[in-house]
Amino acid sequence: MLTRLFIQNIAVIAEASITPGAGLNVLTGETGAGKTVLISSIEAVLGERTPRDIIRTDEEKATVSALFEDISPNAAKALGGMGFEDDDGAVLISREMTASGKNTFRINGMPATLSMLREIAPLLIHIHGQRDAMQLLESKLHLDMIDNFAGLETEAYTEAYGKLKKLEAERDGLHMDESQKARRIDMLKFQIAEIEAADLEDENEKDELLARRRMIQGSERIREGLADAYAALRGDDNSDGITGLMRQLDSGISQAAQYVDNFGEIKNRVGEISFELEDFAADIRTALDEFEFDPREIDRVEIRLDTINKLERKYGGSITEILAHYRSASDELLRVNSNEKLLEAVTAQAQEMLIETQELAAALTKRRLAAAAELIRLVEDELCFLDMPGVKLSIEHKLCELGAAGGDDIEFFIVTNVGDAPKPLSRIASGGELARIMLAIKNVLAGRDDVATLIFDEVDTGVSGRAAGKIGRKLREVSKSRQVICVTHLAQVAAFADSHFQIAKRVEDGKTLTEVMQLSQDEAIRELARITSGDMATPAALQSAGEMREQAHM
Repeated sequence: MLTRLFIQNIAVIAEASITPGAGLNVLTGETGAGKTVLISSIEAVLGERTPRDIIRTDEEKATVSALFEDISPNAAKALGGMGFEDDDGAVLISREMTASGKNTFRINGMPATLSMLREIAPLLIHIHGQRDAMQLLESKLHLDMIDNFAGLETEAYTEAYGKLKKLEAERDGLHMDESQKARRIDMLKFQIAEIEAADLEDENEKDELLARRRMIQGSERIREGLADAYAALRGDDNSDGITGLMRQLDSGISQAAQYVDNFGEIKNRVGEISFELEDFAADIRTALDEFEFDPREIDRVEIRLDTINKLERKYGGSITEILAHYRSASDELLRVNSNEKLLEAVTAQAQEMLIETQELAAALTKRRLAAAAELIRLVEDELCFLDMPGVKLSIEHKLCELGAAGGDDIEFFIVTNVGDAPKPLSRIASGGELARIMLAIKNVLAGRDDVATLIFDEVDTGVSGRAAGKIGRKLREVSKSRQVICVTHLAQVAAFADSHFQIAKRVEDGKTLTEVMQLSQDEAIRELARITSGDMATPAALQSAGEMREQAHM
């Protein structure tokens, strides 16, 4: 459950630290005091999108952190899957927002991402507000509510439906008239013949051709260079060359070696170098003698390169890609030529998958209808407790074309007066009725998960009197098995609080500040009196508030 919420520089809150306890925690305060800011802060730290102007005026950054203790096994498992460890069943989540738009997220002090916060949030806390009540008016969400209540596993259907759509797409792609087929065959044959005519076998051929072209284009300079190198080695009319000089060197060292013992090693090294230079000269001479090229070869190289370049522009940026296109076109030509047989096979597979998908959809329908009946029964019991005994719920079920969620179109209908015909929720329910219906549904659905904290944001909107007291008693009942935090403007609801927090605003140095204070029992009674009778609570109002709280806790 949520055991500590720290807020800094969020809207009208400069700094606040709240320590909700077990049971029912109630937050009250004047309109505009900042109750909604608290909920927005919790949503922010759990990964909801927040506007930049949520940061307090003249501040550069805002921070929200939330400490959860005794988290569920599912939450601990999810944290482990993301690479985080819970600290003896506790997890601290924080978010820092800057005026420039940069956000920093942390889980137990370690860097995290927005998606990680959004993944762990539903396992820690559920927030229910007026937006949830309005969602009751969206019939497309009614099916999700029933699936959630039933705990339906739809993976098998989803997998089958995906295979069906893939087979249907393949089948539709194979459907073509004779003229389309003929045009496609002609195009494939042309492409295949064009690539075959090029006789591309070596994927390195273009590189080799480019190298050959460079050599041909530089042939004169190559010959001149080889001739100059040979002359440097062998000499010419004006010079003995390096090999001639080496012979002189060898002769001189040999003569000296007759008289100096250690010159023998030098003589040997000079001899080895002389032999290598003689070999170099012979190799260069051979290269000069064999260096011949056909002047017309450059034309053949250019034509071949032009052929490869044209194919690359059409079928890919390299010979490898051209050959890959050739294989693909050949395979497609084979398929098109055998189109009828392949179409028959794919059509048969699609029909088999359709039957399997329909059977899975029918099984989902059966479970949904059974779950809907049970959900309606439980919700009507809750509504009876919430002073709506005459309200009857039902569903309108239609089979529709198979889709990602199955073949069911389901919408909740309601009867508020005996003798009336059932009508959609959107056409009959008032704001107060929607609030209580939503609370009833949420209470029923809450028993299907292990989330430890539920937050209700002004769930009593449009409700007063006896019905408000029933909502408070229902919230207290729910809080016996999990932590409940409720933002309310009704004393009848606030009277049931185990922990009562007051949100108040004041002006300091020309700025509006909001404070959150946990109230003692006497302070809570005074706050109940304020809610019911205004700031000037009379002794009678205080007595009435005390009796209200006493009765709520009986």
